[in-house]
Amino acid sequence: MGRLDDKVAIITGGARGQGAAEAKLFASEGARVVITDVLEVEGKQTAHDLGDRVSFMTQDVTSPQRWAEVVDAVHSEYGSVDVLVNNAGIFAPTPLLASSYEDYLRIIEINQHGVFLGMRTVAPIMVAQKAGSIINISSIAGLSGSPGFLAYSTSKWAVRGMTRAAAKELAATGVRINSVHPGIIDTPMARVFDDLGVRAAVDQRIPNGREATADDVAKLVLYLASDDSTYSTGSEFVVDGGWTA
Repeated sequence: MGRLDDKVAIITGGARGQGAAEAKLFASEGARVVITDVLEVEGKQTAHDLGDRVSFMTQDVTSPQRWAEVVDAVHSEYGSVDVLVNNAGIFAPTPLLASSYEDYLRIIEINQHGVFLGMRTVAPIMVAQKAGSIINISSIAGLSGSPGFLAYSTSKWAVRGMTRAAAKELAATGVRINSVHPGIIDTPMARVFDDLGVRAAVDQRIPNGREATADDVAKLVLYLASDDSTYSTGSEFVVDGGWTA
C-alpha cells in the first residue's frame, strides 16, 4: 500500500473496463485520480463508486482545447500532474478493402492523436516538476500486424513509436514515458470478437489459456506509475499471456 502516495494521476477512458480498474488500483495505493471519458453517466458513476480519491471530467481526447482545460483544472486543484495514463481508445474492424477513409481516420484520431495531445499537454508541467510518468496504452497489435484491423494496428504502432521518440527527448528531464501492450482483455472492447464470431478461436491462441483481466493490466500500469520503475523509459511492457512470445 502507498506506492502512489501524494501523486496525482489522470487516466483517460476511465469510465469502465481497463481505465476504471487502473483508477481503483491507483486510489487504493494513495493517488488522487481524475478519470476522463466521453461516457459522462458511466464516468460519474465510476468515480462515485471508487470513493473520494477519484473524480471525473468529461473529455474528448481528440480536442486540444479540452486537453488544456482538463490538465489546467487538475494542476490548479492539486498542484501537480504526476502520472498520465493515455488509456482512451476504440477498437473496430477496418479491413483494407472494406473500410472508408472516415472509418480509418476516426480510430487514428482517438487512438493516436489523442495520445500525442495528452503527452504534449502534460509534458511542460512534468518537465517543470522534473518528474512524471506517462504511460501510453498500445496493444500487441502494435507489435505485429492485425489483419482486418488495419487502422487499429496502425494507431497502436504509432503509439509505440511516439513513446520511444518522446521518451528519448525527455529522458534527461526526469519524465518517463513507456508503452503497455496488452493482449486480449476481458472488457467491453473485446465484444468485437463476439460480434465477428471469432472469440473462441482467438482465445485458443493464448498460450496460458485465458484472457487477461483488467486488473492484470492495471497492476503493470501501477508499476510504471510508481517510483519502482524510475529507471524505465522508452520501453515496451507486454501483458499478453504469452501470445507474442
